[in-house]
Amino acid sequence: MGEPPRHLLTIEGLAPPAIAHLLDLAESYVLLNRSGRTERDMLRGRTLINLFFEDSTRTRTSFELAGKRLGADVINMSVAASSVNKGETLLDTAATLNAMQCDLLVVRHAQSGAPSLLAQKVDAAVINAGDGTHEHPTQALLDALTIRRHKGDFAGLVVAICGDVAHSRVARSNIHLLVTVGATVRVVGPPTLIPAAIAGLGVTVFHDMKAGLAGADVVMMLRLQKERMARGLVPSAREYFRFWGLDAEKFAHAKPDALVMHPGPMNRGVEIDSALADDPAHSVIREQVEMGVAVRMAVLDTLARSRALSRNV
Repeated sequence: MGEPPRHLLTIEGLAPPAIAHLLDLAESYVLLNRSGRTERDMLRGRTLINLFFEDSTRTRTSFELAGKRLGADVINMSVAASSVNKGETLLDTAATLNAMQCDLLVVRHAQSGAPSLLAQKVDAAVINAGDGTHEHPTQALLDALTIRRHKGDFAGLVVAICGDVAHSRVARSNIHLLVTVGATVRVVGPPTLIPAAIAGLGVTVFHDMKAGLAGADVVMMLRLQKERMARGLVPSAREYFRFWGLDAEKFAHAKPDALVMHPGPMNRGVEIDSALADDPAHSVIREQVEMGVAVRMAVLDTLARSRALSRNV
């Protein structure tokens, strides 16, 4: 696998063996979590800080649970109530975190590149939990683990990523990962929500859902932010659902055993019909949440080991 990583800031540039290592380790944690015998001493004596400048109950809780299951001391920093809200800069925050001597730092920030900047200034291993419209690495890893558990090898799989691709860090990380491991990736959505240069990442662009979903093995829906409608990038919620929301009629164009995915939280009746979101034969949306804890355990484990090795050199 080469030199172990110090941080997890992006999926872009991550080699297939590194991706496979994290997925294999996460798979072992899925089995451990389901057995109820979590290995609570792996991160004993280590401190994990969740530093979330944006709200995200799902991701923050998942990292908190992952850290606690590995035995870490977990601290959730409430940024809205902190000195950051009183004008403290990101570099001031980095200095404060260094003084606290934390080992692992999970960062979510509205500005693309903020976790990368912190990684240059803190001693801790930094994990990007979503930065602006840039990336969300652990979401792509948990999505990949979910797909692999159902479909096996990625080579030859057709994955359709549908909706607001332009503003989605989930889409960007998934595209980087899936193209790297040999899947065929399509992006589907209205022209106003598909970046002009996205084809340069190795994907095929569709503006018609039925064409984009034809023969797909996986249909990954993206959350539509309400402000996109306010800014006139899409029509009303009803019109958006009519053309680009996932319903039974559009889904029928995918393969009979296709998976339905969504990073959550869902806008039911806007990007996905409730009947499909809850369909036990196709939907793996709840499983994605379970895989999220296992993947984040694998990432924390890997980075903690890497940090220990670098200290011993």
